Amino acid sequence: MKKIVALFALIVIVSSCSEYQKALKSEDVAVKFASATKMYEAKKYNKAIRLFDQIASAYKGKPQAEKMFYMYAQALYKTEQFYLAGYQFESFASSYPRSEKIEEASFLGAKCFTKLSPVYSLDQVDTYKAIDKLQAFIDEFPKSEQLAEANVLVKTLREKLEKKAFENAKIYNNISDYKAAMVAFDNFIINYPGTPYKEKALYYKLDSAYNLAINSVPAKMEDRLKSAKAAYTSLIKFKSDTEFKTKADEMLARIEKDLKQYSK
Repeated sequence: MKKIVALFALIVIVSSCSEYQKALKSEDVAVKFASATKMYEAKKYNKAIRLFDQIASAYKGKPQAEKMFYMYAQALYKTEQFYLAGYQFESFASSYPRSEKIEEASFLGAKCFTKLSPVYSLDQVDTYKAIDKLQAFIDEFPKSEQLAEANVLVKTLREKLEKKAFENAKIYNNISDYKAAMVAFDNFIINYPGTPYKEKALYYKLDSAYNLAINSVPAKMEDRLKSAKAAYTSLIKFKSDTEFKTKADEMLARIEKDLKQYSK
């Protein structure tokens, strides 16, 4: 009995492969469409995509085009070809604004860009695009079932941009460009007032101000020491038991010692 079942399965597979190969070689777009649909429904997405590629241009404007382009976009999405899937979903949404699939296509099109968003250390062009497209989806479909997921995705993407901004500011401190670091950390704190990196940003601003002050020429030292002391105050005011308290207090001691020469 098992041998019969296995033989039957083999026949089905061979028949399916034969049908698919014939469809690939056929010049009849209807044959290709039927085979592509069958491959899609069987979750053989790569095979379906190959057929969709062949008939996409020919099907524009046809009655079955809406179904075909939806399946095409979905197949690309399910095979993680997110750049192409995003393009197809956006094209679908633009071409079929009255489709019952418009909301889903709009969401998945935006979601494709979140998949393209790289790690925070790389260029974030696709991250900004993803945020813009997700926000457009949220604005257009405020009652969507995907609204919660869209908001979570936007939050995650913004946190990535936030981390990049913090790390970029920190780079100036690491390479001893302390003036640029102070400006960068000030801008970071202004742009991200509720950031979980605020304590670290305030500390690294203090560290930058301190190093700039103690290495200054005499004519600029007093003002820079006062700026460093103000940076210390900002850190302690924000969090009195900061994890950087010991280092910060050591800096303050040196700052106050050096400032004494200007109070005589």
